[in-house]
Amino acid sequence: MKNATLPPLRVDSALRAAAESVLREGETLSSFVLEAVRLNIERRETQREFIARGLRAREEARTASDYVSADDMLARLDAILVEARDRDAGA
Repeated sequence: MKNATLPPLRVDSALRAAAESVLREGETLSSFVLEAVRLNIERRETQREFIARGLRAREEARTASDYVSADDMLARLDAILVEARDRDAGA
């Protein structure tokens, strides 16, 4: 596989200075930027997969008639919170 390059970035001097100020010993600005790109790609892929799983789960719940509305779930959570507060107040 051939190597490719990312487009050059124009940044203001304050951003470059901030990036350089956090470099570890032996780390280059290029390696820092490359790591940031890799981590951001990973984060976005993970986020996309998380959203897709949630949407699939929502559709499966609706199809199985096992769907709980947001209002019902919030009411359940409020009841749990009240119960926990009452328990803590009595302790």
